[in-house]
Amino acid sequence: MKITVAGENREVREGMTVAELIEIEKVETPEYVTVSVNEEFIDHDSFQERILKEGDEVEFLYFMGGGR
Repeated sequence: MKITVAGENREVREGMTVAELIEIEKVETPEYVTVSVNEEFIDHDSFQERILKEGDEVEFLYFMGGGR
């Protein structure tokens, strides 16, 4: 099935979860990544259960602290 990850088209297997995609995409520090699917933020506790669907748009977001 086809999805979009960080603006790039990807072919993934049917029934893939967000957690599996994080692993396949070799996301650095997955414990700190925030994931949105179709502009909806996915709770970390749901990564194992959230199944991706044809046409989903996935973004991996990292929030950084800093400044004063």
